[in-house]
Amino acid sequence: MHVPIDYDILRIIWWSLLGVLLIGFTLTDGFDLGVATLLPFAARTDDERRMVINTVGATWEGNQVWFILGGGAIFAAWPFVYAVAFSGFYLAMFLVLAALILRPVAFKYRSKRESRGWRATWDWALFVGGFVPALVFGVAVGNVLQGAPFHLDDDLRSYYTGAFLGLFTPFSLLCGLLSVAMVILHGAAWLTIKAELGEVRDRARRIGSVAAVASIVLFVTGFAFVRFGSLGYRLVGAPDTTGPSNPLHTIVVKAPGAWLDNFSGHPWMLIAPTLGIIGAVAAFFGVQRGREALAMGGSSASALGIISTVGLSMFPIILPSSTDPRSSLTVWNASSSQLTLFIMLLATIILLPIVLGYTVFVFRVLWGRIDTKAILTSHDFY
Repeated sequence: MHVPIDYDILRIIWWSLLGVLLIGFTLTDGFDLGVATLLPFAARTDDERRMVINTVGATWEGNQVWFILGGGAIFAAWPFVYAVAFSGFYLAMFLVLAALILRPVAFKYRSKRESRGWRATWDWALFVGGFVPALVFGVAVGNVLQGAPFHLDDDLRSYYTGAFLGLFTPFSLLCGLLSVAMVILHGAAWLTIKAELGEVRDRARRIGSVAAVASIVLFVTGFAFVRFGSLGYRLVGAPDTTGPSNPLHTIVVKAPGAWLDNFSGHPWMLIAPTLGIIGAVAAFFGVQRGREALAMGGSSASALGIISTVGLSMFPIILPSSTDPRSSLTVWNASSSQLTLFIMLLATIILLPIVLGYTVFVFRVLWGRIDTKAILTSHDFY
């Protein structure tokens, strides 16, 4: 079958689509995770907590579509990345899934009994279901930037040599805390829009202000870590952008500070880290002054900028190896075949607009504040 799009272009398209899916997950399910993390602190009475839960109760399941799409895209478009990451980070992934499983169970069972202890237990389960995935996702990104301890043999079989506790280094924990601060800010911005005017909204604004400042401080600290630390990998020589995928035909070396090379060579990329900081500043003023659109727009822009900064700094490397840099996976050496990428692109062109359109439709239909009066008089709420 003749493929009308060049192989190198398809690889770039799918690298970009992977970024779109990760950003889509952060912008939608991110505020779900943030709201769950805020639950024990922004709401204190049972009625308040029910109101907070129901601000995301109608949309959280649909938002997880982005998470599934992201995992599916890695599996189909970047099989080498999927094989190494999902096997090497197996216990971390299991921890995330276990925490995410708590969410639907807590949503369904929390109000089955009137017991205060029963409901408090499920409230903390929701907190775990929001905090743990946000932390682990950030830790995972930190480990990607540091390089994962794996190598490929001559038959391209991957061997992961790291340990679970080895994932939690000072830098990876810094990235994890940044991820938590980012989703808390996003969740607080969401509550300023969806929660009724009152104490819950005011508490969310105060916590959101702290999260905005924390996001800026942690992001700048992480940037300095990359600039002055030992992090960074560099692709040596001109890659074969149209050849078959084979990681062992690529030369990647460890080079401290190399993650900033792309910003020096392409100054327009500095838009990403700038957006990460400016967005958090805008969100800070938005939550401080009760300007919901500014708060939500700023937190979204900050997440977009922070995630884009990671992707742009690493390009064309996707997953470097800390123990055998020559096994590192890049855009050019770890993708599926040209035909596979093309067929997947056709499916994406058809299905992604449907997902986007349905998401917009649902949020439009379900827009509006959730108030405690409606929760007490209707059986449709959690």
